[in-house]
Amino acid sequence: MLITPGQLSLAQLQHIHSSVTPLALDPACRAGIRASAALVQAAADGDAPVYGVNTGFGKLANQRISKAQLATLQLNLIRSHSVGVGEPLAAPIVRLMLATKAASLARGHSGVREVVVDTLLAVHNAGLVPHVPSQGSVGASGDLAPLAHMTLALLGEGEMWVDGQRMAAADALAQAGIAPLTLGPKEGLALINGTQTSAALALHGLFIFEPVLEAALLIGALSVEAARGSDGPFDPRIHALRGQPGQIDVARYYRALLAGSAIRQSHASGDDRVQDPYSLRCQPQVVGACLDQLRHASRILLIEANAVTDNPLVFADDGVMVSGGNFHAEPVALAADGMALAIAEVGAIAERRIAMLIDSSVSRLPPFLTADAGLHSGFMIMHVTAASLASENKSLAHPASVDSLPTSANQEDHVSMATFAARRLQAMVSNTAHILAIEWLAAAQGIDFLRPLTSSAPLELLHAALRDQIPRMDHDRYFAPDIAHATEMVRSGAISRIFRTLPGLPALWSAI
Repeated sequence: MLITPGQLSLAQLQHIHSSVTPLALDPACRAGIRASAALVQAAADGDAPVYGVNTGFGKLANQRISKAQLATLQLNLIRSHSVGVGEPLAAPIVRLMLATKAASLARGHSGVREVVVDTLLAVHNAGLVPHVPSQGSVGASGDLAPLAHMTLALLGEGEMWVDGQRMAAADALAQAGIAPLTLGPKEGLALINGTQTSAALALHGLFIFEPVLEAALLIGALSVEAARGSDGPFDPRIHALRGQPGQIDVARYYRALLAGSAIRQSHASGDDRVQDPYSLRCQPQVVGACLDQLRHASRILLIEANAVTDNPLVFADDGVMVSGGNFHAEPVALAADGMALAIAEVGAIAERRIAMLIDSSVSRLPPFLTADAGLHSGFMIMHVTAASLASENKSLAHPASVDSLPTSANQEDHVSMATFAARRLQAMVSNTAHILAIEWLAAAQGIDFLRPLTSSAPLELLHAALRDQIPRMDHDRYFAPDIAHATEMVRSGAISRIFRTLPGLPALWSAI
């Protein structure tokens, strides 16, 4: 895959996230890299103080460093900043870090040599995964600790994961035939000053939620059928009057998913219910609003993945270096907070649909979706599990961006907390996937009670996909394995093809 700095697409980022794809740098960017590196070298050879080249860092910026110690300065920076804790970041996240850091530096405004960019890409292309602890960044002055761990591995001093095994970085680099990187002036600072970890975490959250959101649309429609709900609330005239694009698209999805249902025809007349519960009829309004938030976040993250976010920045054409604050990850933090709210809401409305399905007074299905309630508890406690996960997501959805603690002796006095804002998305996606799996089990059970009536063609495929793996619940049994199996199908995208093959409909991220 050819990397053109500043022009990475969302599809390219998804491809990098999903597999080890050999990356090559657009040759046209190399002249700019060389020009910016030459300006930094001139500063290093000169006598004027230049932040990050011949000074200390942060609060120590007023400390001058001698020319003889400039290489040691950069090495010490990486060693001292490799202080992360917690579980290591997953390989897809680290791949995005390597690729986006390389693309950022290759824009020619960071002052690094070509070998720095080439080493980042070589490590990526060899399938090596630097060991990067997941905790320890406040998302300002860049993702310092995680990027320092990534860089330490490039130097041969950290650790790498190779085929699932953790080993010394020096050994991993040697096996791959990659020379350890030796840092020149400003290069350590350029490598760790930036938002590539928080942006990679947020992109990871976006990408792993896509199949879950597709499943949510499918399963939500199946619940409409199981409860013998109306398709009237999905009438395009309703949504056109409001004009919200996500809402309009979700209503279109539901009309396509429900078209041709014999279940719907069976109660098209003679049904004394006037309106369905909100969890059924307001799905376009709720999930559509979530879709708009996710589309907005994806635009912000795509911009960030293409950005130059270190400091100071090099403008070779003008012959100057300028200090700024592009390392502050507030755009990522706010985008991740919006994503968290959307992920939580998709799970929250799904939990309400489960509650509706097991309530015979609303769904008109057997109590707790079991034919012999009392002797059998049915879906009673599966709903409790879903409720616990929805409640957990509410706590996790608390905005991270509004929390700031000053660091570096108050030099860095406002920070974004973007790294946690993005990292917590993984747990929220997992919780929502579990909720949807339980709803899928419940909705399929409801459909079983309506047989021999059939649903629409896509929803029959959805029902069959579950029943091919998990039998209907004729009596109480050990349900945890059923939930785990259904959850894996939701998360893996195993049922996404049903949604993606619906003709004439916009893709989830069509606005990008």
